[in-house]
Amino acid sequence: MTFYDFKVQNTKGIDVSLDQYKGKVLLVINSATKCGLTPQYAGIEKLYQNYKDKGLEVLDFPCNQFLHQAPGTNEELKSFCQLYYGTTFETFAKIEVNGKNAHPLYVYLKKQQPKDFNDKSKQSLLSRLFPSTAIKWNFTKFLINREGKVIKRFGPGFLPEDIASYIEEVL
Repeated sequence: MTFYDFKVQNTKGIDVSLDQYKGKVLLVINSATKCGLTPQYAGIEKLYQNYKDKGLEVLDFPCNQFLHQAPGTNEELKSFCQLYYGTTFETFAKIEVNGKNAHPLYVYLKKQQPKDFNDKSKQSLLSRLFPSTAIKWNFTKFLINREGKVIKRFGPGFLPEDIASYIEEVL
């Protein structure tokens, strides 16, 4: 199984094959609109604008598992992000990232990168307190190279602007 073998649903509930992203550098995030980290959307959009012409795509997966911080319908979540943060990258349907109902894509991502990137200067408190393979909170970010290999997992506190140099390495 590779990253490109998975299907996800868009905000309208239509299956989308991830093989359409072959050859792209991907930043995959689980997000929420009512989270203290929600302002990261602005930084993620800036990354997308800076690097989309070089082959970056951002795949946003809202997740309501962490204190129900992604309420509303898929369309409402997408509209919120576009209205308040000007997002232009792809937002998909809500998913679960942990537990027995975790989406198979996230089971795969966690298997490929079981731990948050261990840059002590940027590692989140959550990652230090809970060093399991589980997604710790919203805005965990996975960086995937053009060959579909998951190369880094950044914890929720790892700011989007601090990911730029890692994106540049794989572009």
